[in-house]
Amino acid sequence: MSTTASRPTPRATATPGSPRPSPRRALPAPLHASLHALHRAAPALLAYLAVRGTGLALLTVWAHRRHHGVWPILATQWDADWYLGIADHGYAHELGTAYDANNLAFFPLYPVLVKAVAALTPGTRASTGLAIAVVASAVAAWGVFAVGDRLYGRRAGIIVTVLWAALPVGLVQWMGYTESLFTALAAWSLYAVLTGRLLTAAWLAALAGLTRPTGVAVAAAVTVAALLALRRRFSPRALAAAVIAPLGWCGYVGWVGLRVGRWDGYFAVQRLWHNELDGGRETLRRMRQLLAYDPTPDLFLVLVTFTLVASVVLFGLSVGDRQPVALLVFTAVLLAIVLGSGGVYFPRARFLLPAFPLLLPLALHLSRASPRYRALVLAAAVAGSAYCGAYMTLVWPAAP
Repeated sequence: MSTTASRPTPRATATPGSPRPSPRRALPAPLHASLHALHRAAPALLAYLAVRGTGLALLTVWAHRRHHGVWPILATQWDADWYLGIADHGYAHELGTAYDANNLAFFPLYPVLVKAVAALTPGTRASTGLAIAVVASAVAAWGVFAVGDRLYGRRAGIIVTVLWAALPVGLVQWMGYTESLFTALAAWSLYAVLTGRLLTAAWLAALAGLTRPTGVAVAAAVTVAALLALRRRFSPRALAAAVIAPLGWCGYVGWVGLRVGRWDGYFAVQRLWHNELDGGRETLRRMRQLLAYDPTPDLFLVLVTFTLVASVVLFGLSVGDRQPVALLVFTAVLLAIVLGSGGVYFPRARFLLPAFPLLLPLALHLSRASPRYRALVLAAAVAGSAYCGAYMTLVWPAAP
């Protein structure tokens, strides 16, 4: 009988003077976790870039045929021009009386980032602003995936990311606007709530409150989550989160009041922009006029109306799916602000672009559907988004 198999394996011994093999160093735990999360999100991020790249390609071809430049459309027109003006010259010192003319209506985080990054990098502030928006959109897509993956699994996370990229006004994600930055902060704040990191969620909510007026929706979501945690068990971190979350929004609103010398200064600025809350009367009036009395409604306004109606239906489905309270509070407050505003009608689809939790019921349904049906739906969404993005910037005469 052979005894070879029973012999112990001899240890390798180093000869005198030979270098010892260095032990493999493990990555720090936070870095390892981040790389693992990025690897898990990679298919969603690649799909996101493919969807938005498709939209950009169609816009480029269409703009070339109409003898328009793509760069001004993405980086310097409409709201982008307002933010670049703030980065260049700062905010107004007085309220004034002119309609649609006071830049205090625009929140400060994005123009401050544009000014700070442009001071350290080559290129113009317009290129810097666009770069910030594009990078923020990728961070937002990662956050959207993370929330979907956390709640319903990886497939649903990928699908909700594609759906968010393929929204009819998805082109705005790659324009010099604040929607990408705001969605990134909102998505990761909500993810932090879902994973029990309330202080992180609160600081992100405070930054979201410095980005857009609808930042109050993120603050409300985090505050409600913190108060529910306090109801279960007292925690100083939860109490601090409830206090920190609204600081960004309240801080800017208070600063505007001090700057123009009246306690309701920010709301007075909004009245100059005709953005008062009226309980939804103006929204219903515009919908009725568009659908019942306008014989040839513009495609973009039809798109806006469809987005508003679909958002209400999707919110009902989200409630039926028993989404976490933080997500429901976020979308509820966002919907209430957008639908209840008496201001201009046409940008409201864009205002709802950060409301990605509304897409989760559809993503969950598609994740359980047949591959052929899922591919057809997503392909149609991508093609429609590409067309609508080019239409709203090249044919529609006003801002998206």
